[in-house]
Amino acid sequence: MSEPRTLTGLNCPRCGGTIPVPEGQAIVQCPYCDLRALVRGERGVRRFQVPCRVDHTAAAGRLGQFLGSNLAIAFNARQQARLSEQFLAYLPFWTTWARVLGWVFGQDKQGSGKNERWVPKECQVTEDMTWTGAACDVGEFGVHRVELTSQTVEPFDAEALHAAGLVFEPVTSISEAQTAARQDFEGRVRQQTRLDRVAQSVIRFVNERFGVVYYPLWVLRYLYRGRAFQVVVDGYSGQVLYGKAPGNTLYRAAVLVGGMAAGALVAVDVAALILGGALNSSSSDNGDAFGAAVVVFLVGLGIMFGAYSAFRYGEVYEFQKYRRREPGTSDNGLGRIVNEAKKILGQFR
Repeated sequence: MSEPRTLTGLNCPRCGGTIPVPEGQAIVQCPYCDLRALVRGERGVRRFQVPCRVDHTAAAGRLGQFLGSNLAIAFNARQQARLSEQFLAYLPFWTTWARVLGWVFGQDKQGSGKNERWVPKECQVTEDMTWTGAACDVGEFGVHRVELTSQTVEPFDAEALHAAGLVFEPVTSISEAQTAARQDFEGRVRQQTRLDRVAQSVIRFVNERFGVVYYPLWVLRYLYRGRAFQVVVDGYSGQVLYGKAPGNTLYRAAVLVGGMAAGALVAVDVAALILGGALNSSSSDNGDAFGAAVVVFLVGLGIMFGAYSAFRYGEVYEFQKYRRREPGTSDNGLGRIVNEAKKILGQFR
């Protein structure tokens, strides 16, 4: 384990002498007058790094795998792509680790119609959570966050990182990152409870730690028929985290035709079938049937809109493994659709 790097440049407020600041140390002592001071800001934030385990040859091999991984990518992209540039970059990510303890009190809806009732429920969540967010401008790289699960986290070694590749420094707000992390943890706790109504929640954080983690990313730029594209590979696991590729014209056309047909079937035929069954039934749950028909109609419209979007913007295929996550939301697109559908359905009850 390397010794922590010592920074200089801070002046003692009492005697004016230069105070050395070991990396990550929050309290320092002036060597001339023994005044103790609290270090705030970036120099008081602990720094870590994730080692790069994927060499340049293996990273370049991931490019070919990516170009052949999806039907939406031009079928000859893998054969005609020519690697033009490749380099290793270490991007900083604000990171918060904490054991989250949550108690959520609310109600669950059970039954429907005349048998509908609200049952009081108390949920408890105890989980170790990690939040990461880009600490610099990552628009060029498309990686807004990473998942720190089984990666080896080592003490920060500036000299080794600068010798290995490009190192970007944090420029975004620390306080905003810490606030976003807490909001994300709180949202995840409420999401796990799955309560229909939330009356009160109590959330506490234990052993909360904050720091900046420098993560290795291989950036590969290639040319396809004179057009430039880019792929970003995880330097630790070798997974593609972000990539752009030329789109497949035949695939776009097939998605447009098939999506429009499927969306129309769901929005018109299925919704009409639900309404027809409700009108022919003597049940008193017609309100629920009408709400379900509206949800199905909206789902059909969503399918048609998705098919059009795939055709309209499919000239360039874009992949992003970890999308920017709003506090308490899931990365599962289907899950978001289902949650929105439940909200709409609930308005008709």
